[in-house]
Amino acid sequence: MRKQLVFVAYGLIAFGFAITSDANTYVVGDNSGWDISTNLDTWEQGKKFIVGDVLVFQYASTDSLCEVGQESFRTCNTTNVIKCYSNGNTSIPLTRPGERYFLCGNKLYCYSGMKLDVIVERNQSAPAPTEAPLSGVPDVESGGSKNNNPSTIVPSGVVSVRVGSNLVLMGLLGFWSVLISVV
Repeated sequence: MRKQLVFVAYGLIAFGFAITSDANTYVVGDNSGWDISTNLDTWEQGKKFIVGDVLVFQYASTDSLCEVGQESFRTCNTTNVIKCYSNGNTSIPLTRPGERYFLCGNKLYCYSGMKLDVIVERNQSAPAPTEAPLSGVPDVESGGSKNNNPSTIVPSGVVSVRVGSNLVLMGLLGFWSVLISVV
């Protein structure tokens, strides 16, 4: 009986995760993925990225993904990078507001448009972050370069991931229900 009650409590906590936030997971390029043939500017139109979202880059083993600063992004500099990935399936959590820059490690692909800059906005449903900025990731200047009101909204392959502050309430309710049933 006690194991069943613990299972119910965990279920309530998981339910709290499911109903409390608006964070999303975006597969960059949708079905085309992080690829030279994907029009990343079109893919990005109509999307609003917030703290808590996750970008998933899926790409061939011959490609790579590098996070860079603004100047390296502008010039497709693949030698001055913050971090590079080459595993073919990379998840990047957006943990703070600001502009983030990604490009392919193949300079020719970068010049051909295989690069993405994302403006990450503060999550209004979550408390303000208290963590320090990531080292090596440049702070964004105010007034990003993206148009936040595009004339065309392109559908995306968004999978909702829910995490938020009501989790504490749900956890407490689950804890109290277990406590009451045990006593």
